[in-house]
Order: sequence, then structure tokens, then C-alpha cells
Amino acid sequence: MVAWADYKAQAKARGALALELFVAHSTPAKTPEDVKAALPDHLAYQATLEREGRLAFAGPMSDETGEHMQGVGLIVYRAESLDAARALAEGDPMHSSGARSFVLRRWMINEGSFTLQVGLSTGGTILR
Repeated sequence: MVAWADYKAQAKARGALALELFVAHSTPAKTPEDVKAALPDHLAYQATLEREGRLAFAGPMSDETGEHMQGVGLIVYRAESLDAARALAEGDPMHSSGARSFVLRRWMINEGSFTLQVGLSTGGTILR
């Protein structure tokens, strides 16, 4: 197995972006009622992280069929280290209340693209 730091250096050397983010795979650990009770504080916490630039993306995921909601979520953090990202995830009221649990991993973005469209007069934005 290759050490993460070595792989990141190799990726940069071959011209990849090697942007490191941190991904929390969040799953329900208590009842749906417990999850719903923590939702307002969770959303407020995420809004704060977004304003501070520490939340890249977050949202629910479907089941394997793509047809149903099963309560699994994905949260992508911007942080200086795995420990700093863990502190962000642990500070989420969903996780600190025990309503949800998470698994945290480093994620290295090497390739891809996105398009951002901003409506100057309408104030609307589209991310593709």
C-alpha cells in the first residue's frame, strides 16, 4: 500500500490537481425522529461552515436503485488536515447528538470539471 503523502506527491508531479478534501459518509444511528429533531441545528451548522468556506458540498444520497431516500448523506469539508476535518464532523449536531454516525476519509481530486453560471440581474446560480 502506498502512503497517502507519497501518492499525493506523485499525483502533483504528473500534473494532477491533487486537491485534498475530506468526505464524511453520514448514516442514521438513531430513530428518524432523532434525526428530524437534530435537523434545524445541523442545517444552521452547515450554513455557518459554508459561509466560512469550510463546507464544499453536502446532501443526501439515494439507495442503490436511485429511486429511494434511505437517509445516507455525504458531506465534503475543506480543512487543513484529517484531524481538523474530524473536528468539523464531530461538531455537527447530527453527529454530536448521536442521531447520525460518520466515516471520514481523505479525498484527492485530480481530474474533472464544473461549470458555474451566475445570473447577474436575477441573482440565480447554476452549478453543473
